[in-house]
Amino acid sequence: MMEFFTKTKAVKLRSHLYKYLIADYDQESIRQTRHGLSRKAVVWSVELVDGKSHVIRLKNCYGKYLTASDLPFLLGVTGKKILQTVPGNIIDSWKVEWEPMRDGSQLKLKSWCGSFLRANGGAPPWRNAVTHDEPPTGSTQQWIFWDIEAVQPPENDSLVDYLSSMSSFSTVPDDVLVAISGDYNSSGPSSQSQLSIVPAARTPRLTIAKSMFPRLFSSPNNKVCFSSLFLKLGNLFLLILLGS
Repeated sequence: MMEFFTKTKAVKLRSHLYKYLIADYDQESIRQTRHGLSRKAVVWSVELVDGKSHVIRLKNCYGKYLTASDLPFLLGVTGKKILQTVPGNIIDSWKVEWEPMRDGSQLKLKSWCGSFLRANGGAPPWRNAVTHDEPPTGSTQQWIFWDIEAVQPPENDSLVDYLSSMSSFSTVPDDVLVAISGDYNSSGPSSQSQLSIVPAARTPRLTIAKSMFPRLFSSPNNKVCFSSLFLKLGNLFLLILLGS
């Protein structure tokens, strides 16, 4: 398994729920998301550890590491929080080290304390939560298995990356992200890659949105309700469009 990581610069991890492991925009928490195709926050750079040929570190786009903390996810349960941190000393550095373990075509990540990276499911607060826990049994035994995909490290920011990261606060609905992602990623290399700063609110806001995402407004098969879109995005989306 380590041979794979010695040849790989970055990876994406997908859970049994077909959701990607993502570093949240708050630069502290970790969760799962279904929409990982255009999001740099689901890409984890691989770092080898000097003197420890069996473990790796996974670093996110914010410069922080996937960390198995000592903090309980909920009082009274065994699962501990997964965080994104920068180790402050040698002792803490152990908490960002993971031992990849292959199981068939999938991967398990074993933490410093013998627990495994686990993708939880169910009702809130478990929905989309990621913890590290003892190996599960019964119907939950697949929760510690991950599909792994080798990718290139992220380079540039994009509109979709930014809006996607903000969705952790339930500001940008997932259906909106899918629609924007489809329009944004299909545009040619000469198209605008980032929102420009718009000086003064002289141009109608809807016109700005149309110029940025023409397919959203022209496709008769688009199922996104635009009035609902702008209502849900509210002031945040309008400020982003205006370059604030």
